[in-house]
Amino acid sequence: MATLSPSELSILLIEPSDTQRKIITSRLSQEGINNIQTASTLAQATTIISRHQPDLVASAMHFEDGTALELLNTLKQNPAFCDIQFMLVSSECRREQLEIYRQSGVVAILPKPFSSEHLGKALNATIDLLSHDELDLDHFDVHNIRVLVVDDSKMARNIIRRTITNLGLKLITEANDGAEAIALMQDNMYDLVITDYNMPNADGLALTQFIRNHSQQSHIPILMVSSEANDTHLSNVSQAGVNALCDKPFEPQLVKQLLYSLLDS
Repeated sequence: MATLSPSELSILLIEPSDTQRKIITSRLSQEGINNIQTASTLAQATTIISRHQPDLVASAMHFEDGTALELLNTLKQNPAFCDIQFMLVSSECRREQLEIYRQSGVVAILPKPFSSEHLGKALNATIDLLSHDELDLDHFDVHNIRVLVVDDSKMARNIIRRTITNLGLKLITEANDGAEAIALMQDNMYDLVITDYNMPNADGLALTQFIRNHSQQSHIPILMVSSEANDTHLSNVSQAGVNALCDKPFEPQLVKQLLYSLLDS
């Protein structure tokens, strides 16, 4: 297993406020991180990234020349930069405003002000995504596990793929929504389904109901990865037969623990 330490991380902090940049830089230094570059605009950030690719971008939400989402999308769509992890640092607390960032594959969303616990979890998630720590299972060869990943966001699928690939799962099939997943499952066998909740055509609940009631793979483990906050919806999917629920953005270590419980129980 190759594991980084926080002191080895290279971070680009993008923050328009001089005061906030100093505060966040200080907090990062307290966590042992000293390789920190800073920018106050997206233009500055883009120039820095093109010259020296960081491991992690920590960004505020709004700038004079655009938004963090614009930069995030640019990075994820560029093969040279798509593996850079992205953390949002914002005082925004409205779930509907943060939803698009969750769906776009951020590694963490930190509030302003954030605690040492918040920051530590975000840094650990980044390290886990950059490291390789294969599952050691009693009942499966991890390399032979067939996984179906279902999410209408390509960027979210990429994050899931990278996380589980780092855990040793290599046989991964992707579906854009529940309807495509249902079609795939009628012709192919899988050992694990990882699915989003909110999707067009057929959502995570419909997919779960199909698997449990109408497929030849009714006992397959289902991990639902979702930012869904509606307790009724979550209760419905649990009753329908989802084995485990995980929030977006999710923590790789939590995913590892859940996969152990689903595949090695």
